[in-house]
Amino acid sequence: MSNNQQIIPMLAYEDGLAAMDWLCDVFGFTENMRMTDDAGRLAHGELKMGDSLVMLAEPSPHYQGPARHAQSCEIAAKWSTVPYIINGVLVYVDEVVAHYNIAKSKGAIILSELEYGFPGTRYRAADLEGQRWVFMQIEKN
Repeated sequence: MSNNQQIIPMLAYEDGLAAMDWLCDVFGFTENMRMTDDAGRLAHGELKMGDSLVMLAEPSPHYQGPARHAQSCEIAAKWSTVPYIINGVLVYVDEVVAHYNIAKSKGAIILSELEYGFPGTRYRAADLEGQRWVFMQIEKN
């Protein structure tokens, strides 16, 4: 990895291979690396946007993504009702309105509509397993 990124988010998914495909299709990431184990599960995946990476994996057959966990856990269901990012990833994009329109049309769960104002235009969305994302375009002076 020749990336100068100091902090790299690492996300767990029940179906990491499906998550990689979905994140590329819906949120516009580009696949950088995909490694599977002997059982065909995602051992390590990397997605890029610009010069930044996000890593993914399937940590255990017992893992539940946030959306599925909220179905069986009353407390998780309660904290999942807020549109804010409880645990998630902030991604800067160049054209947030276009990004929002594509993500919405391809099935992203929109947690908050476009918001304008400091520090930039943004929206919040959940992916196919309930991981939460903020996409933001910084206002240029």
